[in-house]
Amino acid sequence: MKSIDKYLKDIEEEIKSINIKPKIEEIGTVFEVRDGVAILTGLDNISYGEIVEFESGGKGYVVDLTKDRVGVIVLGDYSAIQVGEMAKSTGQMLSIPVSNDLLGRVIDPNGKPYDGLAPIVSNKFYPLEKIAPSVIYRHPVNTPLQTGIKIIDALIPIGRGQRELIIGDRGTGKTTIAIDTIINQKNENVICIYCAIGQKNSKIAQVIELLKKNQAMDYTIIVNAGASDPASLQYLAPYAATAIGEYFMDQGKDVLVVYDDLTKHAWAYREISLILRRPAGREAYPGDIFYLHSRLLERACKLDEKYGGGSLTALPIIETLEGDVSSYIPTNIISITDGQVFLESDLFNSGIRPAINIGLSVSRVGSSAQTLPMKKVSAKLKLDLAQYREMASFSQFESELDEQTRKFLNRGARLTQLLVQKKNNPYSLVEEVALIWAGNSPLLDNLPVSKITEFETRFLAILATQGNQVIKNINNKKELGSDDEKKLEELVKKTLAEI
Repeated sequence: MKSIDKYLKDIEEEIKSINIKPKIEEIGTVFEVRDGVAILTGLDNISYGEIVEFESGGKGYVVDLTKDRVGVIVLGDYSAIQVGEMAKSTGQMLSIPVSNDLLGRVIDPNGKPYDGLAPIVSNKFYPLEKIAPSVIYRHPVNTPLQTGIKIIDALIPIGRGQRELIIGDRGTGKTTIAIDTIINQKNENVICIYCAIGQKNSKIAQVIELLKKNQAMDYTIIVNAGASDPASLQYLAPYAATAIGEYFMDQGKDVLVVYDDLTKHAWAYREISLILRRPAGREAYPGDIFYLHSRLLERACKLDEKYGGGSLTALPIIETLEGDVSSYIPTNIISITDGQVFLESDLFNSGIRPAINIGLSVSRVGSSAQTLPMKKVSAKLKLDLAQYREMASFSQFESELDEQTRKFLNRGARLTQLLVQKKNNPYSLVEEVALIWAGNSPLLDNLPVSKITEFETRFLAILATQGNQVIKNINNKKELGSDDEKKLEELVKKTLAEI
């Protein structure tokens, strides 16, 4: 009898020595599935932005919390999720794997390869949603981001850490400006991220081919959520691109992110919101559409040297309808960004490309993001061009013009033609400064407008071979002295003599 009691006592002590900790899991049920969104019940303690794991193996992201239901956007294919299956909260926030191996790759907003190459392996993850750096961490924007586009670098300069909107109707060259800017970063030590939202896969293939042709994929990452992808992925794409950009910015590097385009991003969010039965506001967009884009674009900044000194420059693209910049989404983004480049259909159709409307385009950073030579040659350029376009439209109705007006119109016509630029053909800082200096001078006043393109080609060829000192002063010393101007005058006269 004693042996049995001892045996029971040993078992009791053994049980007491086992350290059993209860595992608490929050488990709910799929109530409804429709168009990339799942409605769950039973998850009372879940948080906004938390990851949910479905019984069928998929994952979701919490975007809506009501009294008794949870709205989740499905990350990937939602057709495998069945009504009634279990869903478990993970306690994790949505994040994307980040590493230097992302350079040259095409991925989806979950970090999965789109290019058929090896998976992205990384131990580091960055959250898609993150509070923007406060004023304490920021430094004033004062370093130029050279686009290689003469009219932008001269009149609407973009600085590293700035948010500059590219806006215009469909087919006016918005994407071209963004891609040319990426191509121009080849020797500028800037990492570029092109975020495609709701675009055709054929267009993305063309962009990739163009970047490869110009050796730009070495420093570029493409985040793609195509037109055939669910609205949930299109909604997450710009946040994923920004998270990747922040990874490089935290290393002290300069990053450029292009969002092409945020109009389709707003459409995707509107679709999700209407599925979640949120009350529709103006133009059927939900009331928090402004917050959607402001919390995204506020993450673009230039960090102070104490915090690494990196920068993240944002170039959001917005598509307008019939040039209407006063509609809901354009006005939202204009109020968030530090300026806009407005592209006009009439200018585009008349052959002035890039078709930038000088009057409606602005950079709130201004000449702070310009080098001294560019600042010197472009000081009066914007006012002169704006006055020229206005005067040119009025002069159509005048039969007789005074001599001064005629001279002003002639100079403006030549300047306008000099700022016309072929696509995928970015210019160096030296070439831009030299050409704008020549356009401002009276030397070209007697040259026919039809000969401006020929002059430009020959002048740049002569500059490359005979203007070594000017090139060194602009590139290295960042200055344009009186001796340099005399040399430019000499080269312009030599070019005109050959035409």
